[in-house]
Amino acid sequence: MKEKEKFYITTAITYTSRKPHVGNTYEIVFTDAIARYNRALGKDVFFLTGTDEHGIKIQELAEKAGVSPKEYVDRVAGEVRGIWDLMNTSYDKFIRTTDEQHERVVSHIFKKLYDSGDIYKGTYTGWYCTPCETFFTDSQLVDGKCPDCGAPVQKANEEAYFFKMSKYQKWLEEYIEEHPDFMAPESRRKEMINNFIKPGLNDLCVSRTSFTWGVPVSFDQKHVIYVWIDALSNYITALGYDVDEKGELYKKYWPCDVHIIGKDIMRFHTIIWPIILKALGEPLPKQIFGHPWFLNGIDKMSKSKGNTIYADELADIVGVDGVRYYLLCEMPYANDGTITYENVIKRYNADLANTLGNLVSRTVAMTKKYFGGTVPEDACREALDDELKTLAAETCAQVTALMKEYRAQEALEKIFTLLSRANKYIDETCPWILAKEESTLPRLKSVIYNLLEVIRFSAVLLTPFITASAEKILSVFGLEGREILFENDAVYGLLESGTELRDCGILFARIDEEKTLKEIHEANLKKLAEKQKAENPAAKMPDEITIDDFAKVALRVAEVKECAPVKKSDKLLCLQLDLGYEQRQVVSGIAKFYKPEELTGKKVILVANLKPVKLRGVDSNGMILASGYTAPDGSEKVNVIFADPSAENGSEVR
Repeated sequence: MKEKEKFYITTAITYTSRKPHVGNTYEIVFTDAIARYNRALGKDVFFLTGTDEHGIKIQELAEKAGVSPKEYVDRVAGEVRGIWDLMNTSYDKFIRTTDEQHERVVSHIFKKLYDSGDIYKGTYTGWYCTPCETFFTDSQLVDGKCPDCGAPVQKANEEAYFFKMSKYQKWLEEYIEEHPDFMAPESRRKEMINNFIKPGLNDLCVSRTSFTWGVPVSFDQKHVIYVWIDALSNYITALGYDVDEKGELYKKYWPCDVHIIGKDIMRFHTIIWPIILKALGEPLPKQIFGHPWFLNGIDKMSKSKGNTIYADELADIVGVDGVRYYLLCEMPYANDGTITYENVIKRYNADLANTLGNLVSRTVAMTKKYFGGTVPEDACREALDDELKTLAAETCAQVTALMKEYRAQEALEKIFTLLSRANKYIDETCPWILAKEESTLPRLKSVIYNLLEVIRFSAVLLTPFITASAEKILSVFGLEGREILFENDAVYGLLESGTELRDCGILFARIDEEKTLKEIHEANLKKLAEKQKAENPAAKMPDEITIDDFAKVALRVAEVKECAPVKKSDKLLCLQLDLGYEQRQVVSGIAKFYKPEELTGKKVILVANLKPVKLRGVDSNGMILASGYTAPDGSEKVNVIFADPSAENGSEVR
């Protein structure tokens, strides 16, 4: 028996900072469609996904949540896997970077690269973006912020280990030139070459000492291995790779046929990952495919912007296959797609409920009415039938060619063109008229047979995309629960006459768009209010007080006469205040938010009867009022509450 062709496909591993939104979910659904399509071609497919669980961002989020980093990532990894399973994805392995075997091999990889001279010790000075877990130089910053996500960056100066990327510059350029299909789409390839490779590669920081949540460097325990070697290595550790031993799965499936990743992490996979593999002496993946993003309206979907849509919540409205279908049919090959609740419902009603669902229900109903639910024979063929048969064959060939290039949107479009043609075929043949005369019954049989066969044929082609619904359609013909192979099943005319049809119920119930959008809007407003209340410290009220309690606080207007930083502190300012009847000195922790000249001459509100304290050895006699909150980008904001300039110094605030 001929051995099956191997096909190894991966997603990027999902970062366990938060529950994944529908834009994140697109990648697993898209990759699943490719994996299922290749299984339908008869290939031996291995499909890997998983979670990236180390780093300072996780450590900080865990501290904020009051749990250990492991408890935090266990919860989020569970959410990720739950959504992947809900979306009916057929991955063969779910790897976590906290898996013991992965951590052990990552440690071995780091040591091998160090022993070979590709990793060396040095000092890193630059700017660090926590959300992106990336270092940047002064010239790379945009308006002093992260060039990728726009978040504030922190100055970093620490001992670190570096990976000799620069050593492999010439090799990488030559490899990419000799392998034009290594990166796809072509626009991504040009971007990587022109913007990141040709300008020159800098050596890469691959360890950190400023946090502990990661894989320790085995020979220098104060260092943890940084994200690039840790996360990227998952593609080979999942197959049982180790530096001195190659697991059976690794021998069988590596090199990977394609890494499916978001366009935002393209440079890490097309520059850092190939060089790591080269340094290890291992083959490179055959292709890196960088897919576009889903935008909510015109904005990139982001939890900090509050414009996120979640796949599980969307599935409550349009079902799992409704979500899968929208994600696959609305994401172009190279450009960003758009998702809104309104568009999802419109697309669901038009394509799934009407074009596909209505075709199935009408055809099955006519078969029951005219032939007692039994597939009739193809008794009287005409040119229209041959046209349908030809289009079906062309559709199969087109889907095969398109999916080979991972053009899922265009492949689905071809299938629904065939389904639309079948709906038009009903209008052209008018089965209800043919059923009136005995003489036209043979023609009616052929019409119904061809409609049923198009439905069966289309369900076979739809199997990689809307899996559960395709299976449900095939169950009408008693064909559920079996392996689908395009070579055997995507052949027009296989439906046997005399087959008893089964009832599959309503495939896609039509959604009342206006009513549903109103319900979604009201639910989102409620969730937003609850979220704001939960995240806003001001909303977390302490115990109630009486007016007598409040009267104990003496609030007075005070003018800032002088202001200066407190020595040996980057947080404190010392303010000299004029209350009219006396002078006060107050120390306030607002140096990160205000320069002394921004406060001098302003009138503030002073808690005048607060017990005096010493801060960094400086007397502080009171406290000025300010509001504090966390901005959408995660940074802390403080605003001093200023009094009206006309208010008299020392006047009471009540």
